[in-house]
Amino acid sequence: MSAPEELRYTEEHEWVATRGEDTLVRVGITEYAQDQLGDVVFVDLPEVGRQVSAGDVFGEVESTKSVSELFAPVDGEVVAVNDAVADSPELINSDPYGEGWLIEIRLDDPAGLEALLEAEAYDALTKG
Repeated sequence: MSAPEELRYTEEHEWVATRGEDTLVRVGITEYAQDQLGDVVFVDLPEVGRQVSAGDVFGEVESTKSVSELFAPVDGEVVAVNDAVADSPELINSDPYGEGWLIEIRLDDPAGLEALLEAEAYDALTKG
């Protein structure tokens, strides 16, 4: 499966989608990541209001195979957390780019998005 073209990606397998305005982004894990994890059974997400920096651990995902850390793709403030994923972590497996989103971040600087991978580069990384 090819990564959706409209998103940006990290080498740690998070995706980033802009949300209407260029300072608000939604973050989740990719189809590739959820496939590698297997069935997700628990998600630990940060509290709203937490400041994160690109590369910081902001939470973790536990699956039947392993526990993996989640890394912030950009600098900013967590402004929303997907409570539905906390209650039903299997949403990450069934809809990683939709209902399985994890957090929303208000960017400190929209230029931070430029450091992220485009879909073609992410696909090359996962097929490499």
